[in-house]
Amino acid sequence: MAYRIQFAPDADAARRAMPAARRTTFDREIRSTLGTDPYGHGSTARGEKDRREIVIAGAIVIYYVSQAVAMVTAVTIISV
Repeated sequence: MAYRIQFAPDADAARRAMPAARRTTFDREIRSTLGTDPYGHGSTARGEKDRREIVIAGAIVIYYVSQAVAMVTAVTIISV
């Protein structure tokens, strides 16, 4: 099952602030990881199963999984 990826306003601002080449890589990797298996790819739960964190393309992504609507919402992106 494919999951739709959406970004909360702060996460979207951090994503847009990435240099274009890095953002392209980030977008590709987030679709191929969280978009296909938001509970896998080395992600870890943050206190509850659906609140998670992962490192993608050099950025820490904190996100929520909504299984009912097959959606992942990135709430925080921290470039490292």
